[in-house]
Amino acid sequence: MKSEKIFSVIFMGFLLLAAYGVMQGQSMMFSDSNVPYSFDLPDAKWKMTAKPSATSPNVEYVYTDRLDGHLEVRKLMVARDAMLADVVQNEQEKLQFKMGFIAGREENFQGRFRGSVYNFEYVNAGKAMGGRYYFLRPNETTVYLLRFTGYKDSLRGIRSQTDSIARTFAVTQ
Repeated sequence: MKSEKIFSVIFMGFLLLAAYGVMQGQSMMFSDSNVPYSFDLPDAKWKMTAKPSATSPNVEYVYTDRLDGHLEVRKLMVARDAMLADVVQNEQEKLQFKMGFIAGREENFQGRFRGSVYNFEYVNAGKAMGGRYYFLRPNETTVYLLRFTGYKDSLRGIRSQTDSIARTFAVTQ
């Protein structure tokens, strides 16, 4: 009788641990009726800081703290014949005025949409910062820009998460 109770307690403990592990491995999905896109957040540490509305369709998230990781999603309207490299170049021209700006390389990116990733570094308040911008093109006239910024080392540490968010980015309307 006593061994059955011990076995039951141990079995329930394993079930609780397994359920906790499954819950930790699940991602959360962002979607909102005010914006025509969605994406998955791979970790519960991502918290929304700017909610989209009818007047401001931008959304922002932070990873624990704004300096550890900050995500801004922007929709850019481009000319039908605009090359994605030109859109990236336009953003780079804006970034070059950041203190200590060091241009990185542009990489091809494949998720639900083809696109490019642009990496760069800069200095903010004497701290080494980094940026990783994803340019995703769902159609000829639209480019979604996912801007990730944060401490250089922190951003490097969550790169798999930034890639995951960009890979799961989908246009819903």
